[in-house]
Amino acid sequence: MRLLITGLSGTLAPVLARVARAHGHVVLGWDHRSLGFADGRAFDRLRPDAVAHLAMAPEEGSAQLAGLAAARGLPFVMTSTAMVFHHEPDGPHRVGDSRTAQDAYGRSKIASEDAVRAAHTQASVVRIGWQIDPSASGNNMLAQLDRWQAEQGEVAASRAWIPACSFMADTAEGLLGLLAQPGVHHLDSNAQEAWSFAELVLGLQTCFERHAWRVRIHADYSHDQRLACVPGDPVPVPLSARLALRRL
Repeated sequence: MRLLITGLSGTLAPVLARVARAHGHVVLGWDHRSLGFADGRAFDRLRPDAVAHLAMAPEEGSAQLAGLAAARGLPFVMTSTAMVFHHEPDGPHRVGDSRTAQDAYGRSKIASEDAVRAAHTQASVVRIGWQIDPSASGNNMLAQLDRWQAEQGEVAASRAWIPACSFMADTAEGLLGLLAQPGVHHLDSNAQEAWSFAELVLGLQTCFERHAWRVRIHADYSHDQRLACVPGDPVPVPLSARLALRRL
């Protein structure tokens, strides 16, 4: 399969590219900064068999790219986020729940979900949580915790927050599995085990030998952010299989 992936200069897309190549697929890049998202001739020159849209993009651009795929009968998957749900009402959040985001980022993702599904009725929209990877920078939980320690002298972690989260390689496998599955899906490695953020931070500290972290556990933020998976969808590898188990 020739898989066109947007966002290859970002955080998750390069991991998806690596996993796709390991499965024998040919990875194609799309430079939306120079091409935009509506260049049908450039799209056809690449001859993709499917599209994975992971780039940060406005709803109009996402809809344009989805429209190119729809017109050619190609599978299309787009990543969305757990942030389409506000912390009230609490989770676990299910696919059909009302999207209650109040911040600009969450609302923009809601708009993109709707625009893509209108442009490509067979599109797959996959909501994911905070991603974890031992080497990636950008919006990666482990890198962010390192930054907190460096900038604030501690890693503050709430025991009352249950985050939606997965390791990037597991998310990438899930995206490939959902590429040709129309509809809205959730990918969350914490959906069943319900690790608190404090437990997760301690597990990451042990697993990745972050001995310098000064972990401060609190309960100032409370939210069950988990994304309840749809029966029959791929289930990401649970966190306990990736981390040294250290539960509070």
